[in-house]
Amino acid sequence: MAAFRRDLFSVLVFALVLLAAPLALTNDYYVSVLILCCLNAMVAVGLNLLLGYAGQISLGHAAFYGLAAYASGILSATCGLPIWLAALVAVTFVGLVAWLLGIPTFKLSGHYLAMATLGFGLIVSIVMNEAVELTGGPSGMVGIPRFALPGLSFAADLSYYRLLVIVLAAIVGISLNLIHSRIGRALRAVHGSERAAEAMGIDIGRTKRFVFVLSALFAAVAGVLYAHYLEFVAPSSFGFLYSVELIVMVVLGGLASVWGAVAGAFFLTVLPEFLRAFEDIEVLLFGAILVAGMMFLPSGLAGGARRLLGLLQPKRGRT
Repeated sequence: MAAFRRDLFSVLVFALVLLAAPLALTNDYYVSVLILCCLNAMVAVGLNLLLGYAGQISLGHAAFYGLAAYASGILSATCGLPIWLAALVAVTFVGLVAWLLGIPTFKLSGHYLAMATLGFGLIVSIVMNEAVELTGGPSGMVGIPRFALPGLSFAADLSYYRLLVIVLAAIVGISLNLIHSRIGRALRAVHGSERAAEAMGIDIGRTKRFVFVLSALFAAVAGVLYAHYLEFVAPSSFGFLYSVELIVMVVLGGLASVWGAVAGAFFLTVLPEFLRAFEDIEVLLFGAILVAGMMFLPSGLAGGARRLLGLLQPKRGRT
């Protein structure tokens, strides 16, 4: 119960800080950057549950992100469904796809699992590019309406950002509650040793599929909100490189840390904005910062923060 209250308090503080952040910004452009930070953080938190806690790698989460974005866009813009219904159907569709994919995929492990999810991501990318009449092909799909709920409009970027903060806070809260539950202990057991976990009565396949579907649902929610924010989607936004970027966010932020995934997503989304002043060497600086982070912060940003707090805490003397 104490852990639940602590997590609830931390999520509330986190949400309040994000909601207050635009007050310190001098340009509306930075609000759009914060929106992208929130979207990436939603996907990274779900991927961290899969990779950091369950120890299962996925190189196909960009596909779930893109499937939800396209599904919601097609249903709302082409089929004329209400936006909230299109979003609900899109998220449910991605959850079903993840569940079906997880049945054969999680009979594999290690690099075989990585290759299977990579293959799924490549197939989805090819479909997005080739189904021109449905998706618009490489040029993308336009005319997607801005997200709205009955009686609520999010036409302004600031109001949309507030919506995303609430959704991100809910995802973080769900994840924190999950890792302290029986399911969270099962995930850590599977990560530690699948044979030992199975000996303790844990259903390995069911546990893996559950966290895989949950992480895909988080990516789907972010994909829907992404499509209805930009009002445009293109296959290039959901390719293999984005899946790799998500992995880097999780690893750099800190494996098996929900807050680390959030920190990694925000850091890697904001960093390119600071490096734009160095046009000629932007890529070199970006790579150097990532390498330095991996070298000097092997446990990620979350681990570095914990170590710093430990150094700052006064040591008690012997009595």
